[in-house]
Amino acid sequence: MSDGIICFGEMLWDILPEKELPGGAVMNVAYHLQKLGEQVSLVSRVGRDARGQGLMDMLQRFGLDTSLVQTDEEHETGKVYADMTNPHEVHYDIVYPAAWDFIEWEPLLAERLKDKATRYFVFGSLCSRDKVSLHTLQQALKENVIKVLDINLREPHYTHTHVEWLLGECDILKLNNNELELTSGWYHPYVDKEQAVRLLSERFGINTIVVTMGGDGAMLFMEDVFYVEPGITVKVADTIGSGDAFLAGFLHSIIRGKAARECLVFANALGALVASYAGGAPDYKVIDILKKRD
Repeated sequence: MSDGIICFGEMLWDILPEKELPGGAVMNVAYHLQKLGEQVSLVSRVGRDARGQGLMDMLQRFGLDTSLVQTDEEHETGKVYADMTNPHEVHYDIVYPAAWDFIEWEPLLAERLKDKATRYFVFGSLCSRDKVSLHTLQQALKENVIKVLDINLREPHYTHTHVEWLLGECDILKLNNNELELTSGWYHPYVDKEQAVRLLSERFGINTIVVTMGGDGAMLFMEDVFYVEPGITVKVADTIGSGDAFLAGFLHSIIRGKAARECLVFANALGALVASYAGGAPDYKVIDILKKRD
């Protein structure tokens, strides 16, 4: 049986110029982990509205455990307005407040985190922007699980203080080029990726760091060794959720006991595949990931 995974944070709708698509980094990670056959539960919050029901219907249709998703009577389901002017670098207006800003600490969540079957806890920076979800996250991070931070920095929804705290809590860190340059630059002038990664690893005691580099592929630092995987050429529909898919592919491979390079290769292929679809949670077949690796 797979190790249990809890994904904590935002679930929302990406509002594109011509359509709305389900999204949110943490929900996307949970979605892809489920498609890969992992035992995953999503902790989030939706409004009592049509958008919230639409997200719940979709997740339940795919068999994802939604027993930890809360319903908010006051706040609407999350929305993000996506600027698609450059599909290779989408910009986001993340509406505040949203239901997922108010995730409450509940006995069932505490019980799941203490369950020995739960091995991994995935979270990001967005869920710390409001004190309610922040408090719940603080409680969750006290538990003895492997903590996976998909840092996902979106201005103006983070502070230096909160990001430092998040970095200090994680065991596995995933970030992109820009986030690596920003965070490492707080402590030392940015020179190159390897130096920046080592700086964060040493300062915060993080043994596994993954850097996504867009069309240039990805880098993994694990057990004091660097691995680099080149980009895969695809016809990009948009880059929404490709990093989330990457993280899901990486965790899936780690859980299945794959070697470090194999983990990076599989994650890179899944991220590229999702970039060839519109939105962060497209339907695809797992065999398509293997084709991207060839």
